[in-house]
Amino acid sequence: MPARAPVIISASRSTDIPAFYSDWLINRLKAGYAVWVNPFSRKPYYVSFAAARLFVFWSKNPAPLMPRLDAFEKQNINFYFQFTLNDYEHEGFEPHLPPLDQRIQTFRELAGRIGKERVIWRVDPLIVTPRLSPERLLEKIRAVGSRIKHHTDKLVFSFVDVKKYQKVQNNLVRETALFDRSTVLSAEPSLAQIRQIAQGLRQLKEHWHREGWDITLATCGESIDLKTDYGIVKNRCIDDDLIRQEFSHDRRLMRLVNQKDSGPGAAGQQEMFPAAGSVDLKDKGQRKHCGCILSKDIGMYNTCRHFCVYCYANTSRNVVNARAARHKKNAESIIP
Repeated sequence: MPARAPVIISASRSTDIPAFYSDWLINRLKAGYAVWVNPFSRKPYYVSFAAARLFVFWSKNPAPLMPRLDAFEKQNINFYFQFTLNDYEHEGFEPHLPPLDQRIQTFRELAGRIGKERVIWRVDPLIVTPRLSPERLLEKIRAVGSRIKHHTDKLVFSFVDVKKYQKVQNNLVRETALFDRSTVLSAEPSLAQIRQIAQGLRQLKEHWHREGWDITLATCGESIDLKTDYGIVKNRCIDDDLIRQEFSHDRRLMRLVNQKDSGPGAAGQQEMFPAAGSVDLKDKGQRKHCGCILSKDIGMYNTCRHFCVYCYANTSRNVVNARAARHKKNAESIIP
């Protein structure tokens, strides 16, 4: 069958594959391909892993996948994790996650297993409520940070997008007692609150530096410039700099991110990338202010059973549960 053959696989922005579909993923890795379904056209596409050199995992609970990572290592496939570790236990924003203590332990174990440089700490998204002020958010970040100190090199954060996503508005109103239709937009921090949080994070970074923990602060997909005043850079979750740092031994990956090969070798490995040396690697399929380089996502919307109230990828619990009931770990796609 005609198939895309990407060098970099994203697993996934659309759902938590490590938490819920690790058996499926390992089966697809053994098969050498997966089927991705376009969320708009519903058209299926074959994605071959023949050229895959890197998986980037996105997860709030990667524990189910951790014992299976050797499957990637045996095939000499590189990987790193975007690990979202929030403390919204009191607020109930992430109702189906393991307890915070357990997730912190998972974070520490994962960093010990693969290296702190390959586990990115995400505090994502930041939400304000009448009881959850910028000061309280910063207290939570400091408390979590004190327990994963030296187990990561980077903290990435973003602010909840409420105005852009009707799904998010619906979920916040339906799933919490904190908002109604007239107040739900206030969950999105104001400019003054954003700057207050940025200032607090800068102070936290300075505090952690004095304790011997140097950590980079970065925003994800945000338009605001926080670097000039607060030293907070713009992140790339699919990050060519991190790839160069961690996987310099992988010639095919280096050929891609360094764009040194202008011949058919680099281009022929995946139809997503034109010939190296002639292409802007920025992923133009993402949001305007996303800095990621190109990858192919193999996830699917309306399949994540964490049921986080701020989720833009789920329409409703009923839709997710109906789809989850159809999941088969031996199927070509997450939901056949």
